Amino acid sequence: MFKYFLAEGVVCGHDLFVASAKEHPNNILKELPAPLLDEQRNELGKEATAVKSEDFQDSMKIAWRYQNLPKMEANPTTSPKFGHYYDISKTMSPELLRTIKWHSFYLPEELSLQPTVKTCNMNSAYGRLLLSIQRIIYQEGFDGSDPQKKQKNILRIGIQSLGSLLWGDDICCSDTPEDIHSLTKFLYVLRGLLRKSLSACIITIPAHLIENKAIMERVTNLSDTVVALESFIGSERETNPLYKDYHGLVHVRQIPRLNSLICDVSDMKDLAFRLKRKLFTIEQLHLPPDLSDTVSRASKQELAGSAKLLSSGCGAMAIGKKHLDF
Repeated sequence: MFKYFLAEGVVCGHDLFVASAKEHPNNILKELPAPLLDEQRNELGKEATAVKSEDFQDSMKIAWRYQNLPKMEANPTTSPKFGHYYDISKTMSPELLRTIKWHSFYLPEELSLQPTVKTCNMNSAYGRLLLSIQRIIYQEGFDGSDPQKKQKNILRIGIQSLGSLLWGDDICCSDTPEDIHSLTKFLYVLRGLLRKSLSACIITIPAHLIENKAIMERVTNLSDTVVALESFIGSERETNPLYKDYHGLVHVRQIPRLNSLICDVSDMKDLAFRLKRKLFTIEQLHLPPDLSDTVSRASKQELAGSAKLLSSGCGAMAIGKKHLDF
């Protein structure tokens, strides 16, 4: 998703600012997915539709009782076009990358070029990054509060693995870190820079390593949109038949609520992602019907317990692994 955000900026002709403490920004840009042409996208859409139609016909022979239900198209390749689509099996051509202007921030190089920077009582790495973003916004004509003579454009900022130990932060090492407020101070100042500039920012955070829940709540409150990805690799859900068609879940923690007292609530709360050979897709999670007579009672209880976790409404009514009574 981080590379999708940057690739969309390249295709739209936006300026990029890529910051990382581990992987060099040059290598990140070299691995951006290649954009799909309209002809290629239509071919993928027809192929996906044909596979879905064949599976649907086969399933109707078994689950005939569901043949009158409306079909739901969860695959984005069959939906109206919004933005651009990309082939993750190929990388973006260097010629396309040269058409846009981009800036980089690689922390190991910055540490060797400048002395120690201490800004707003936050650690040196965050202070350097803020100064670099501020300089690009003011010098390259992205300051919305100051009339610019240059042609207006949008700056897309991508910050990778913020809050990790490589940034000099210790929130991933202990439940009671010494410098507990550096990350939230950085996000607070960055939020002010973004509000008065023609820029948008995506930040990835290793939330699974942060044990202090109060830190993640503050990070959520300081963000407009928060999306969490939960992979099935290494968990018991990897072998659960309920999730055999997916590779992980997508949790929408927060969505923007600009100029509104409350945020909009989407009808689709159960989302899952699937990594295909050429596409990364986010689909609505559909559970297969349990029509087999050979499934043991223990397996059915396990499936019922897993299905209970998907719906908060039914989950509050269920106790243990017992079936629901209506």
